[in-house]
Amino acid sequence: MKRLLPLLLAAAGFTMPAIAIEYRTVDAVAVLYDAPSQRGSKLFVIRRDTPVEVVVSLEGWSKVRDAEGGLAWIEKKYLSEKRSLIVTVDRAEVRQKAEESSPLVFEAEKNVALEYLETVPGGWIRVRHRDGQSGFVRANQIWGL
Repeated sequence: MKRLLPLLLAAAGFTMPAIAIEYRTVDAVAVLYDAPSQRGSKLFVIRRDTPVEVVVSLEGWSKVRDAEGGLAWIEKKYLSEKRSLIVTVDRAEVRQKAEESSPLVFEAEKNVALEYLETVPGGWIRVRHRDGQSGFVRANQIWGL
């Protein structure tokens, strides 16, 4: 019956809601809390340009997950729709073109934030470093997509 239920629902015109992951970028240095209130315990300070995944939104607050999987609350006013990504490997290789054989533009160390520009076919992401250099990095070397 468990296998039949989705088919019956689809045939009846019911669909399952799509789950979209929402990422934001921390706009300024901010405090993360254990509850959606400034009266909650302060957990730690998060850097500007850090990408976070929004898990829950309440009035004025968002519960976010960081690249390591940690959960905490942040005031929404510190979140931007600008997209940034964070390097998750020891050294991410940023190339001139979305090809392994393309010349290396620069390497970004672990935990460096890169501005997200676009996703291109083949598992590549076009990014820009804060110093202005841009190129293509493999999607498996970064977090925040």
